[in-house]
Amino acid sequence: MDYRHELKYVVTDAQLTALENRIRNLMAWDSHVGEGGMYRIRSLYFDDCYNRCFVENEIGTDPREKFRIRIYNADPSRITLELKQKEHGMTRKLSCSLTRAQCEELMLGHPLSVDSGYPPVLQKLNILMRTRQMRPKIIVEYDRFPYVDKLGNTRVTIDRHIMSSSDISCFLQEGIPRRPVMTAGNHILEVKYDEFLPDYIYQNLQIPSLRQTAFSKYYLCRKFHL
Repeated sequence: MDYRHELKYVVTDAQLTALENRIRNLMAWDSHVGEGGMYRIRSLYFDDCYNRCFVENEIGTDPREKFRIRIYNADPSRITLELKQKEHGMTRKLSCSLTRAQCEELMLGHPLSVDSGYPPVLQKLNILMRTRQMRPKIIVEYDRFPYVDKLGNTRVTIDRHIMSSSDISCFLQEGIPRRPVMTAGNHILEVKYDEFLPDYIYQNLQIPSLRQTAFSKYYLCRKFHL
């Protein structure tokens, strides 16, 4: 996958109501949504012994990257390892599937046995777990309401109820202990696209006092637990 543009905004309830009233008439739901037009994302993020990913987010290092394991709707039947890379304000995501047994080993902070047959993303994490003591640090969970448009491969997502948990052992369980990390009534709007953002989408995202921000769910959730 090539690098994509990714714009982020912190939005209030009132702003979100205005935006949703516009977006739902312009864009289609993502095909993976369930009842209520959403799915729940749960990610387990890794960092090294120096908290390098956290520090790089804080100071805005460019380029930077982070690893996470992700499941949807608390369902461990599909587990994905992702490497998210950011460079010059653009992002790309590389991923591979994990078995439950592999995930459980990584959750414990144990590198997997050396195997040349692993996908490149898993190979890289496995090396970093041995050389930089990369370990799982925090769980981030939220409800995502995603809209898509074929033009520009555009994706607009609204993330509500952003929560964190430091109880790594619960990652694959249906319910986990968690705490909110944002002020009540605030949510995250993300806009992602390839070469261009269609003008009719851009124009309908323009509302008063909406300002682009550098926001990292991982950074905010770790900040409460360091």
